Amino acid sequence: MPENTFSHPVADALDRFITRQLALQPEPPRVPWDSEWPSQCYLTDTPQDGELTAWRPVKQQAPQDMFERLSEALGLNIHPDVVTFYSRYWSDPLPAHSEEGQLSLLQLWNPADMERLRGNLIGHAVAKHKQKQPMTLFIATTEPDGEYFLSVNNDDGSVWLEQPGKKPLRQLANSLAELIDRLTPEPVKDLE
Repeated sequence: MPENTFSHPVADALDRFITRQLALQPEPPRVPWDSEWPSQCYLTDTPQDGELTAWRPVKQQAPQDMFERLSEALGLNIHPDVVTFYSRYWSDPLPAHSEEGQLSLLQLWNPADMERLRGNLIGHAVAKHKQKQPMTLFIATTEPDGEYFLSVNNDDGSVWLEQPGKKPLRQLANSLAELIDRLTPEPVKDLE
């Protein structure tokens, strides 16, 4: 299948971020191999379950229909920045530093993780609708506590700091590409 090579400001910003992250950390991070949670990110084909295995972000090769199904379920079009953000790479979350502090860019490990994201986004959208708040879609969590998250306003693509169950607190960037380009990658820690 052809490599995911389309150009979009968010795709380009994410490519630049990951290139900087890989340069920062030439030795790949490691995660425990899980045969029941496969991913194209693994750099080894057949280790034993639980064995620490090197991984890297990898571009998604095949188009996914999850966002079309999400749009149908919610009865609205999902902002293309969010679609591009989650459809560009398979990866574990990517740590970064911003003007506001530490954060973790959410990413998807495999198609099953994408389905889990779909369920979480539906739950988030239902809560936003009930609270009569603007529709947002989360893309990152604050670290180390994860008490806040960063989201994209579905109407205009602006990026906001939010707390669960509350109205967005403040705007952080006019677009997701602008936010990603301002981030400083951090090394990805091994997971034990």
